[in-house]
Amino acid sequence: MKRRAFLKNTVVTGAAVVAANAGLLTPTTVLADWNKTAFSAKKTDDALNSLFGSANATESADIKLKAPAIAENGAVTPVTVDATSLDGVESIAILASKNPQPLVCQYNFAAGALGYVSTRIKMGETMNVMTVVKAGGKLFKAQQEVKVTIGGCGG
Repeated sequence: MKRRAFLKNTVVTGAAVVAANAGLLTPTTVLADWNKTAFSAKKTDDALNSLFGSANATESADIKLKAPAIAENGAVTPVTVDATSLDGVESIAILASKNPQPLVCQYNFAAGALGYVSTRIKMGETMNVMTVVKAGGKLFKAQQEVKVTIGGCGG
């Protein structure tokens, strides 16, 4: 019985390799869809317009943006967004204002999901980190300045 399972798996794997080499399985059909215009935008407003159709977001105290005041390593800056006090969170986007492409990441949520994200972002210099949360069809934002030190000397 093990020999039959092995042969079956070998045939399936071989067929997948042949299909990939023949161009039947391409990355655009296998990978998730992404908003190329938003992620290649050079300004935060352009990225937000591409994502949400508007760059007008209301400042909200209901969004808890947690990032270090001083990031000793800009390559792995931890950022946490907690929007669990907002009802109907549909999407959370994180932007770094002075990055060449300010939109760092965007998460879409299914109905009933809690609006919470924890990730690490790359920052080349001191800048504002901003999060925009779409909840109940409205846009809300929070931002914080993060100082990036060179060489991790803390100053």
